[in-house]
Amino acid sequence: MARKFLYLVAFCIVLVIGGGIVLALFPNQLTRFALVPSAAFAPVKPMDANAWEDPALWYSRPGIGVSDPARWQPAYVSDRGLVPTPAEPNLPFAVFFVHPTSYLSRSSWNAPLADGGDPDAERIARIYLRGMASPFNAASEIWAPRYRQATMGAFLTDAPEGRQAIDAAYGDVREAFRFFLSSVAPGTPIVLAGHSQGALHLKRLIAEEIKGSPVAGRVVAAYVIGWPVSTLHDLPVMGLPACAAPEQTGCVISWSSFAEPADPSMVLDAYAATPALDGQAPGSDPMLCTNPLTGTPGGAAPASANLGTLVPEDSMEKGTLRPGLVPARCDARGLLLIGPPPEMGSYVLPGNNYHVYDLPLFWANTKADVMRRAEAWKPAN
Repeated sequence: MARKFLYLVAFCIVLVIGGGIVLALFPNQLTRFALVPSAAFAPVKPMDANAWEDPALWYSRPGIGVSDPARWQPAYVSDRGLVPTPAEPNLPFAVFFVHPTSYLSRSSWNAPLADGGDPDAERIARIYLRGMASPFNAASEIWAPRYRQATMGAFLTDAPEGRQAIDAAYGDVREAFRFFLSSVAPGTPIVLAGHSQGALHLKRLIAEEIKGSPVAGRVVAAYVIGWPVSTLHDLPVMGLPACAAPEQTGCVISWSSFAEPADPSMVLDAYAATPALDGQAPGSDPMLCTNPLTGTPGGAAPASANLGTLVPEDSMEKGTLRPGLVPARCDARGLLLIGPPPEMGSYVLPGNNYHVYDLPLFWANTKADVMRRAEAWKPAN
């Protein structure tokens, strides 16, 4: 299981919580102690039929209005000061977005949903959606479900409880997706997007719910960001190819961001040893790296091609777009390198891992990318 992939995230969290000296001596032991639940896994009862008909089980969906975090629009920093982002016409496509891990508690293997859920997890999830789902807000519909996500500690243990928690979280995502499909108009093109834990669930969803189905023909693109996608062991099982051209549709986009000098050893070790969708460990096989500045796999692009990086304020709740801030280059391993470390805030992980900022680094280019592919989908279909 992918227990080490999120060690860097856990390491950073525990560093803030517990201090660095002891953690530096015993990092793996202390991250487990701080984040892996000690309680036995309590089986997660499947939600009632049509549970996601309840608007309270969605962070984003049609009808929420100004409180919808995915509909937030940042402003640009320019020579004339802050310039509002131009209003984009709603394009006729629907987005299904799965948010990353925001639940850190050791009290349960899966986040609660009843009674408003865990307050901290809910607050962090909404912040993530403001920064990560908002690049998709040219869509006519954005749907982002609440789900009983696996707690961070589920990824840090080989115990079967961790796998059970991840499977339970996926079950919620699958049911929310089925309701999403039943709610959008037949034939509506769809965009799939997720980050970190959300991207992990999205990979499985594509393989189990979309591959070989009529829905596959409606996929504009799948943005599987911040979780490794093996070109040899994941993509064939998913049934969608990597996006090879900026206007291609029905394809997969993925990247994981590191500033230089990068130390991705923990991520690469976990990727090499963790079974992919075909059940095989990828080893040294490359992971998919889409260059978000070009919309194509591999290659390099200068910072001048970056239309706008969303640089957050300390609270992460707001930010501004700064054009030309970072370049992007895919290396032979499938990592996205962004040059010298840009100043993005306090959540850069050890090894110059910009995991938390994978989408904000390329906010404006991601928005342009999805709009371009959505426009290309119409004549192609």
